[in-house]
Amino acid sequence: MKKVLLLGDSIRMGYDDYVKEILDGKCEVIYDAEDNGRFAAYTLWQMNQLFHHHGPFDIVHWNNGYWDMNVEAPMETALYPIEEYSYLLRRIVKEIRKNGAKVIFATTTPILDAGSAEDNTGTGAGITYNDAWVRAYNEAAGKVMAEEGVPVNDLYALCKEDKNYYKCADMLHLTEEGYRRCAEQAAAMILKELGE
Repeated sequence: MKKVLLLGDSIRMGYDDYVKEILDGKCEVIYDAEDNGRFAAYTLWQMNQLFHHHGPFDIVHWNNGYWDMNVEAPMETALYPIEEYSYLLRRIVKEIRKNGAKVIFATTTPILDAGSAEDNTGTGAGITYNDAWVRAYNEAAGKVMAEEGVPVNDLYALCKEDKNYYKCADMLHLTEEGYRRCAEQAAAMILKELGE
């Protein structure tokens, strides 16, 4: 049975169980149910631990973005400016491939109105959000993935199909329907890339 690794932030944590359910009997799906992948540098570390303890994997589906672009007071700029974010994305792609796995990158989901919310996974962090930032980081990620030949799961476009972008009350995270839709799209793309 093919082994799938899911990486990413709290958005990933919202859809990972659904992906596992959809792929049950077709793929073994691994993810860290207790730990948010946060920003790309943290995901790089977390990925290495998961490869070490649960690998090898056949494919990795992953997202990062909200934490990297986050401006959390008293900082006045993004945690990882676009140039650093792009570098880390390339490094993650390289490490995944070095471990023999295929890779799918998922875009950051859209924002209706700029604002802020508390991370909902117990980290205690505040996440400031703005759709202009999301578009800029998604564009940068898209360039990296095009250059690296990595397929992109466009969760941004998927969520834009709903008039409220599948946003829950905090306007950052998704409704259960939104997470299910993301899971369906992720699972379909995983199966396609695995040739299943």
